[in-house]
Amino acid sequence: MSLLKFQRRSDAQNAARFAPQVPASVKALMEGYSIEVMPRTAAKIESFADILPQGTRTYIAHIEGTEVDDMVATAARLRREGFEPVPHFPARLFKSHDELSETLRRYKGEADVSQALVLAGGPSTPVGDFDSSIQLLETGLFGDFRQLFVAGHPEGNRDIDPDGGTRNVTEALHWKQGFSETTDAEVAITTQFAFEAAPVIAWAERLADEGITLPVHLGIAGPAKLQTLIRFAIACGVGPSLDVLQKRARDVTKLVRPYEPTELVTEIADYCAANPDSLLKSLHIFPLGGIKTSAEWAISHSDATPKTPSLAAVSAEGQTTQTPPSNKDTT
Repeated sequence: MSLLKFQRRSDAQNAARFAPQVPASVKALMEGYSIEVMPRTAAKIESFADILPQGTRTYIAHIEGTEVDDMVATAARLRREGFEPVPHFPARLFKSHDELSETLRRYKGEADVSQALVLAGGPSTPVGDFDSSIQLLETGLFGDFRQLFVAGHPEGNRDIDPDGGTRNVTEALHWKQGFSETTDAEVAITTQFAFEAAPVIAWAERLADEGITLPVHLGIAGPAKLQTLIRFAIACGVGPSLDVLQKRARDVTKLVRPYEPTELVTEIADYCAANPDSLLKSLHIFPLGGIKTSAEWAISHSDATPKTPSLAAVSAEGQTTQTPPSNKDTT
């Protein structure tokens, strides 16, 4: 009688065997996702190739007080490691046309930057000549960019529309729609993060009804503690979605577990699969609970893999909570 020979499975095979099945609609929406870093958090990552798929569009948040030298150095590093740097250009942080021009020159010359997020920025009072993203775009200095992203607010923004409406943010998007028809750059909307699908879907449908055709990259919060998300939601002016978080906080069984965006992404993905003409085309991840955690979640919900799949290369410091960028814009 011969003994049966059992083939030993590898750790990766065992993980794949017991991992939850990711719907095809979710993988489709996750294709080409982007993520966000800041210079200080990026500096704590040993190798982006260990945690992100090659070519990942990586936004670089320009928070007030961040040195341009650090922004450019981060963009150059991302480019060297095989990623697509997308620096923020917050209008209210530029003192002059000359400063903007010089910053653009450095990004292009030192990091081959051809994509950007153009927005108004966080400070309520401009430090110089610019008050809005529209004014930046009107300079013509972004004329040779390949892709430009502008801010979107599915739940409105009281800093822009104090009455709680959406008139000003919608007017700004109509201007940017017109701008997109006069430039060779591809223009898309990157939104503030949200936690509930229904307001996002309703907003996207309303934009389409009003003649907006710009593709939307929906902002989502990566996995994080609930208390962290509530703090950021309040700071960033997220509206109806805050109620979702507060309701979750009242559920003790959910309070002890970190939030993950899986449910939201699944609802949006199912909607997009049923409505292929929707403006909702992709996702942008705000790593509010740490870059490594968000990167792990993204990899587990997509077909993409890092070039050198070893998330252990990220130090404990790399888990430093991401400060949410101000994704505000005005007309």
